[in-house]
Amino acid sequence: MVFAHDTESALVSAVALANSAEDPDTLETRTDLREFYRSHNYTGRFDGDELELAAVRDLRPLLRQLLTSDRDSAVDVVNHILADANALPRLVRHGDTDWHLHAVGDDRPFAERIAVESAMAMIDVIRSNEMSRLQICAADCDGIVLDLSRNRSRKFCSTACGNRTAVAAYRSRQSEREPSAEE
Repeated sequence: MVFAHDTESALVSAVALANSAEDPDTLETRTDLREFYRSHNYTGRFDGDELELAAVRDLRPLLRQLLTSDRDSAVDVVNHILADANALPRLVRHGDTDWHLHAVGDDRPFAERIAVESAMAMIDVIRSNEMSRLQICAADCDGIVLDLSRNRSRKFCSTACGNRTAVAAYRSRQSEREPSAEE
């Protein structure tokens, strides 16, 4: 494991949320928001209304900026997020999750909690100088890749991008092998 469980979880969530803005947008409805909340094991306040959906959607450009910045620029974004939320880190344990960091109360708005948890996770990435774990997809898309593999081999933001690239490479090889009609 490269990072603590809460850091990995927050990074996965931040990347998923930032990538949800890519075509096709996967965060358009309150149902999508509920599924995001559930699938990333969030706890605490969840209103699930249109205002919350809008706030979470509005967070995506900031997360994209944070996740694609160089190390020094990421520090500025992290510090801005934490200052805006008056974050005060503390250790908590709940449910099946062992001790981990929370920096804002469970009653704070969901979008704010996402931003702060993402910033807290990026602190570990920055401090361990692991910014190369975050990159842009090697396929023709702008998706963000979080590479938590030991050998740093992940290149695609999704299985779909990896498959699409493999199929294109296969087709290219096949067309190079096919004799032309003139032969």
